[in-house]
Amino acid sequence: MSTTRALALAALLALPSVSVLAHKSDHEIARQALEAGEILPLKRVLERVEREHPGEPLEIELEHEEGQWVYEIKLLRQDGSIQKLILDARNGTLLHIKQRTPERKR
Repeated sequence: MSTTRALALAALLALPSVSVLAHKSDHEIARQALEAGEILPLKRVLERVEREHPGEPLEIELEHEEGQWVYEIKLLRQDGSIQKLILDARNGTLLHIKQRTPERKR
């Protein structure tokens, strides 16, 4: 991730009103989960992801699935592949990873 983009993303994530969920009610639910200690701040999760899985974040979602909060993060890797990481939002543990490699032109 470029330094400029990393700084812009970090500044955006530092804002208290930023939400990774689409709807205002979801935003409030996410804020309550963060305040209750049910999920880690996205900034902290992204720092860990950048160390362990370098790439450019394309899409980030916070979802509540089967009673568990998860961050779904799609990364564009340097080789052009797309990685989708699913992390436990409570502690940042990687639960699942999918990788899609670019198709080669003939």
